[in-house]
Amino acid sequence: MHSTLRCLLHLRSPSLRRNLLSYAHIARPSIHGFSLPRVSFSSSTGILRRIGSFAEPAEEEEETKRKRFVSAYYDPVQGRVVTSEQRIDEVFGSSNHQVENFSRGVTEEEESGRSIWVRSAKQKGKEENTETPKFSSSFARRKGKSGKAKILYGCDNCGIELSQWWGVCPKCGVGTVVERGPDMSDVNPKRGAEVSEAAVRSWLPHKAGSAVPKTLAEVNMGRDQTDWRIPLAGLFGMEVSRVLGGGIVPGSLVLVGGDPGVGKSTLLLQISANIAEGSDSDKPSPVVYVSGEESIEQIANRADRMCITTDNLYLYSSTDIEDIFEKIQPLRPRALIIDSIQTVYLREVTGSAGNVSQVRECTSALLRFAKDTSIPVFLIGHVTKSGDIAGPRVLEHIVDVVLYMEGERYSSYRLLRSVKNRFGSTDELGVFEMSGMGLQAVANPSEMFLTDSNTESDVLTGLAIGVMVDGSRAFAIEVQALCVAGRSNARHVNGIQESRADLIISVLQKQAGLKLQDNAIFLNVVSGIKLSETAGDLAVAAAICSSLLEFPLPNDLAFIGEIGLGGELRVVPRMDKRVMAVAQLGYKRCVVPKSAEKLMAALDTDMIILGCKNLKDMIYSVFNQNMET
Repeated sequence: MHSTLRCLLHLRSPSLRRNLLSYAHIARPSIHGFSLPRVSFSSSTGILRRIGSFAEPAEEEEETKRKRFVSAYYDPVQGRVVTSEQRIDEVFGSSNHQVENFSRGVTEEEESGRSIWVRSAKQKGKEENTETPKFSSSFARRKGKSGKAKILYGCDNCGIELSQWWGVCPKCGVGTVVERGPDMSDVNPKRGAEVSEAAVRSWLPHKAGSAVPKTLAEVNMGRDQTDWRIPLAGLFGMEVSRVLGGGIVPGSLVLVGGDPGVGKSTLLLQISANIAEGSDSDKPSPVVYVSGEESIEQIANRADRMCITTDNLYLYSSTDIEDIFEKIQPLRPRALIIDSIQTVYLREVTGSAGNVSQVRECTSALLRFAKDTSIPVFLIGHVTKSGDIAGPRVLEHIVDVVLYMEGERYSSYRLLRSVKNRFGSTDELGVFEMSGMGLQAVANPSEMFLTDSNTESDVLTGLAIGVMVDGSRAFAIEVQALCVAGRSNARHVNGIQESRADLIISVLQKQAGLKLQDNAIFLNVVSGIKLSETAGDLAVAAAICSSLLEFPLPNDLAFIGEIGLGGELRVVPRMDKRVMAVAQLGYKRCVVPKSAEKLMAALDTDMIILGCKNLKDMIYSVFNQNMET
C-alpha cells in the first residue's frame, strides 16, 4: 500500500494529491482495523480511479470496531507517505451512530470525464435525522484569512471549553464534547441596532416585531399637542424653551456642545432642577443626572452653590451605558442627562470610551432608549480645537437637537444657539449671564452690547448705534470709530470684516468726498460681538463721519441700512423687526433707506423715521446743525 501511495504522490499533480489525501481520511474499518481503498492511475487521462471496494467488516463485536483508526498522509519533508493510528473512540466518541455514519462510505460522481469522491455522511445523516460527526483538527473550522471566527467546543458534563472537537472529554473522560458556537472574544457580531436593542432590552415595552404602521389619526388620538411638551418654569426656562422651540419634546435626544468652561454642565444641571421642581402645569418628577467626569459629591457641591435643593434630582456617577439603564429603571425618570457622551461606553463595542465606534454606538443606544420610553435625553459633547463636536460627524445626524453654547472668555454673557432642531426653528437664540448663582436669563439682550455713557453730554463723538439680527432676535449694537490725522493710512478693525470696512471707507472717499487718505482709522464693535451682516454698514459710516468731522451724534439716534458701491442705501431683511427693537430701547429717531421709509412709518411706534437715498443725503440730514429735534 505504501509503495502504491509513494508512486502516486511523486506525480506532479496537486489535484491528485488532494484526492489521495481525502482517500486517506475515508478509511473504512476492517476486521483488523482500517485499510485504504485500492486505487489506480491512468496515464492517458490523468484520472485517479478506484480499483476495488472497501472491505466489508465481518461479524465482529462493537468493541473491536472501535479499537484503531489508521490514517495516511504525504509528508513532503520525508518524501513519503506516513501512517498514524488513533483510537476511534477518541475521534468519534462513544456514540455508535457517529461511527456508522462515518463508515457508511462515499458516493461517486462522474463530471468532466473524471471521478470525484465526495463525502455523503452529512447528507445521509440529515435524511436519517442523525447527528453529523464532528471531526478533529483535519475538519475543525478555524479562523482564517477571511476573518471568520473559529468554532468553540465544550463538554456537556464538566463544562470545559476546547478549541477543537475531541469526542469524549479529555478532562473528565465521561462527558461528550459538543459544539457551542463561534468564538466572539475578538469578533463582535453585535453592531448598530443590535447593540442599542440589547442595551435597552429591559426597557422595551413590546417586542420589535409587534409594531405595525399606524395612521396619523391613530397616533394623535387622545393626545393634546399643547400639553405634549415638557414646560420649563421661570425666565431661565423661557429662554431655554425659546431655543428648543417651545419646550422639551418627550423622547427627544438633545446634544449640547461648547468650549471648555463655557457652562455646559451648569446649564444642564439647572435644566434638570427645573424639570424636577415642575411648573404650574406640570407636577414634580424625578430626573437623573449622570456624570462620567465628576463624582456625585462634586455635583452636589455645585448644586449647593447654585441653591438647588429639590428632592427629585438624582445624581449618579458611571460610564457604563448598560449599568446606567439598569440603575435608573426603578426610578422611571422624567429626563436623563449624560455628562458627557465621550466618557460612556458599551461593553459589546470594542475600543475605549470616546473613540468613533463607542461614541456612535452609545448615541444609537441612547436614541433607542429615548424613543422607546419617551424619556428625553440630554447629552454634553466636547469640542475640538476647530470648535466642532468631538467624535464622528454622524453624531450630529443621529440626535434630534444640536445646541451650541457660546461666550467670550472675559465676558459673563453666554449665548445658547440652535444649529439643528427637528421640533422647532433654528433661528432662535437664548441670552444668559453667568453669575455666582448659575446662569441667569437676560431680560433685555440689547444691554449686553451697549455701554453706559458716563459723560455729562447728551451726544457722543465717533459712536453710532446699529441693529443686527441673530436668529429671530434683534440686538442693538454700538460701533465706535476713531480717525487720527497726520499718520499713515493704517486701519485697525475689531468685530468687523476687514474687507467690509475697506469697502465702506472707499465709498466714503469716492462717493461722499471725505478726505480719509491721511488718517489712521480704528473701528471697534463694543462687547466683542462680530458684525457679520450688511445691516450695520450705515452705522459704521456714521461713526467714521462723526469722528472725522468731530461732530457728536445724538444718543437717541439709530442707523439701519446697507451701503452699495455707488453710495446708495439699500434695504436689509427684517427692517420692521429691527426698527421695533430700537424703539423698545427708547430710541426716538432712526435713519433708514428711502425705499423703506413709508413701510417703517406705518409701524405703531413713536419714532421719527428719516429716509435717505445715499451717503450724502445721510450726512446732510444727520450732521446738519439745523436738523429738527
